[in-house]
Amino acid sequence: MRNKIFDFKNLKGDFTGGLVAGVVALPLALAFGVQSGMGATAGLYGAIAVGIFAALFGGTETQASGPTGPMTVVSAALVAAAIQMNGSLDDSMNIILLTFLLGGFFQVIFGFLNIASYVKYFPYPVISGFMSGVGLIIVILQIFPFLGLDSAKSTIAVIQDLPRLFSEANVSALILGVITIVIYFVFPKITQAIPSALVALIVATLIAFFAKMDVPLIGEIPSGLPAFQLGGIFNVDPSAYAMIVEYALVLAVLGSIDSLLTSVIADNMTKTKHNSNRELIGQGIGNMLAAAIGGIPGAGATKGTVVNINAGGTTRISGIIHGLFLLTVLLGLGKLAAHIPLCVLAGLLIPIGFKIVDFKGLKHLTKVPRPDAVVLVLVLIITTFGSLIHAVGVGIALACLLFMKKSGDISENGLEVGKIADLENSKPWQDEKEFYEKYKDKIIIKHLFGPLFFGFTSYFKDQIKSLPNDIKAVILRMDRVPYIDQSGLYTLEDIIFDLRAQNIEVLLVDLKEQPKDMLEAIEIIPDLIPENDLFENIEEAFDYLRKRFQ
Repeated sequence: MRNKIFDFKNLKGDFTGGLVAGVVALPLALAFGVQSGMGATAGLYGAIAVGIFAALFGGTETQASGPTGPMTVVSAALVAAAIQMNGSLDDSMNIILLTFLLGGFFQVIFGFLNIASYVKYFPYPVISGFMSGVGLIIVILQIFPFLGLDSAKSTIAVIQDLPRLFSEANVSALILGVITIVIYFVFPKITQAIPSALVALIVATLIAFFAKMDVPLIGEIPSGLPAFQLGGIFNVDPSAYAMIVEYALVLAVLGSIDSLLTSVIADNMTKTKHNSNRELIGQGIGNMLAAAIGGIPGAGATKGTVVNINAGGTTRISGIIHGLFLLTVLLGLGKLAAHIPLCVLAGLLIPIGFKIVDFKGLKHLTKVPRPDAVVLVLVLIITTFGSLIHAVGVGIALACLLFMKKSGDISENGLEVGKIADLENSKPWQDEKEFYEKYKDKIIIKHLFGPLFFGFTSYFKDQIKSLPNDIKAVILRMDRVPYIDQSGLYTLEDIIFDLRAQNIEVLLVDLKEQPKDMLEAIEIIPDLIPENDLFENIEEAFDYLRKRFQ
């Protein structure tokens, strides 16, 4: 982390990065605002507040924050529940904004309590199932807007209403939606200098305007600075308090996970280290201020962050500029945005929904341990067709229970399930000393004890990242690893991929049956680890390296 709050040495790169990130964020902010049920204006307000203040107070230098798919889906569920309770959006705004405010406050508390250190222990199947469910929700809820029709607010209601598509579909809206999707996917093949989402938005809107197509539009977006909107939150009916706390906690937890995952991506691209607790505090402040002006909450946006870094952004100034650009659009182009068709926004959201779906996890359902597959599918179904809140709770509880059962089964079979060795400070074993002393400037030997499961994966990654840069090979002794779950499997895959990218060879010694079967099932063996890097004992590995180092 830099010691200065602002570092102006890379102002040109930060300006370019922030501007590009803002251009990418604009159509998505409008689309997510509409998806939330609060309107495009709320999406733009949220993108401005979270974009500026999460960058200002957050712990990831290059993070570009704003409304995201997962956060918008939860916000939409809250809006639907509040309207059901009060009858209209206007009558529900106090409940909605108080929930957003409290969600941001919880994130700030998470940061001060170091909750970030626990978020990383979420099992992969739970995150995968939840994110895939969120992606499917986005796609399903955009089916009717894509065809120019009003949509129900729940996935089940949309599916029940599908017959209406065949009698009421707006052909003009369908044509515009298809044009939007085609441009979204084809334009990057022509050039990546301009974000395809923005090109699709502008081209499809111009076609609708000049062809005078009869399709539903966003409608007027107020120009000028947004007004303070929290005046009525103290008049909320106490009967809504339970729902407010429930949704606020989900927004806080999901926003934290979403942001920290993007922070890790930023770290990998910039070779820096983010401050997790400060990031949660910054995101919380941004979401509280978004609530104060009637905006939807957000999180670290992966796409915006990546384009920011690729365009030259290196400090938090880039994230602030990204938010200020959106504010400039609000002040100057709000009236033009009123002509954007809703089917065009649906055409942007449907590809984004599919991108959120974890096809990697779904593809390996029949190959990963059955308990992990069960958890993933269960969380996916509950998320898509039930309660997002219940999905996460059920998934984590079930993952923990299944892991405890598996650990008990391993112990009953007489296999060691000991404490994970301290990878960073592990000393050579007796059968390693001679070889290690001779080649310690070229090799690292790591000893693993016990199951490689979701509770250990983050620690494992951190330890591997701390390896010296000049080594030639890493030996992982796996003889005391009886079991790998889906989280451990993908963590090992990421680690091996990163090491091989640095031209560091990875040798696996004495793989047990279950870990080897899992590595072969998803083709880590032989795609990342060829057969000649697998050894039955440490002496065979040493003989191989002696010949290599000669």
